[in-house]
Amino acid sequence: MPRTVEEILAHADELAARFEQYEPRPEDELDVDAITALRAAIAEQSAAERHVIDAVRAARHAGMSWAAIGAFVGTTGEAARQRYTRHVA
Repeated sequence: MPRTVEEILAHADELAARFEQYEPRPEDELDVDAITALRAAIAEQSAAERHVIDAVRAARHAGMSWAAIGAFVGTTGEAARQRYTRHVA
């Protein structure tokens, strides 16, 4: 939907006013320790998933079936195949 220059400028003025009038509330604050812990946990999870992909790739190259891999990763062979095939090709 095309906008006129006047509409864009009016919207920009509205946003500027909202920004200038903003008063932070205590419930808007984020706990730095919680954020740090969460970021570290996500990084660990990502590293662990890369490690699993490397292990699945090695298992497939060693001739292990998808059924066996699925048993190790806690799923069916078909689910393991669907999840990891694109990573181990």
